Amino acid sequence: MQIFKKVSEIQDYLTKFNTKSVGFVATMGALHQAHISLIEMSQSENELTICSIFVNPKQFNKEEDLTNYPKSIEKDIKKLQEAYCDVVFIPSAEEMYPHQTEKEFHFGVLSEVMEAKHRPGHFNGVAIVIERFFEILNPTHAYFGEKDYQQLAVIKALTKKINSSVKIIGCPIYREENGLAMSSRNKRLSENQKEEASKINKALTFVSEHKNSHSITQLKEYFINEMATNSLFDLEYFEIADKNTLEPIINWNEATSYIAFTAVNVEGVRLIDNMTIIN
Repeated sequence: MQIFKKVSEIQDYLTKFNTKSVGFVATMGALHQAHISLIEMSQSENELTICSIFVNPKQFNKEEDLTNYPKSIEKDIKKLQEAYCDVVFIPSAEEMYPHQTEKEFHFGVLSEVMEAKHRPGHFNGVAIVIERFFEILNPTHAYFGEKDYQQLAVIKALTKKINSSVKIIGCPIYREENGLAMSSRNKRLSENQKEEASKINKALTFVSEHKNSHSITQLKEYFINEMATNSLFDLEYFEIADKNTLEPIINWNEATSYIAFTAVNVEGVRLIDNMTIIN
């Protein structure tokens, strides 16, 4: 496994390698099995797989979230070695942003609802760093988890906006045995908190399975009440949205396919999740 920290070094390597297909997995470290599943998907479809580890300061709208983001670089490298990842890119902020970068990306509804509404500037930061990675690495494919479904939609929109040829591939949510969506932030939860947090998945599952017998208003009331009854939870938002546009809806006839989205703070640890609603 090759490890690079400098843009010039990884670009020299990729020029010499001269492969037809390069898969890319962008991470902020604190790797878990969901990240490894993205690596494995890339390996199955490409000649070369690159994983980046970079905690991007531009996508944090709260300084405390950036400061508290879990870091475990030595463990991450070991996990990537065990997964037979080909290349790891671990740049500094100075390498990523050698010049002042203050771009403004607008993605319509995607820049206004749910995560964008509650984390101002977050997706602009995501767009900036992903465009920069694409510029540095020139991958043919890039893999992102569907837990961050709105982010995935933003990145697909970004490729169109910048006329990128990178094929964006969404990979299914990877869950713990109790149903909790895997996240680097889970490391900040105690075992009891993790067990309690699994109730988010249970409530989403109920919503997913009861479209035909409940209105959107009823299902939103159900979810909000479920979160309110748990003293560990602080619900940030819950929305049912059009799966294609991510525009929140209030009646089933406003769309043909749907996803339920939520963000819940569990004892100060912010968790997001989503689930496709069964027609």
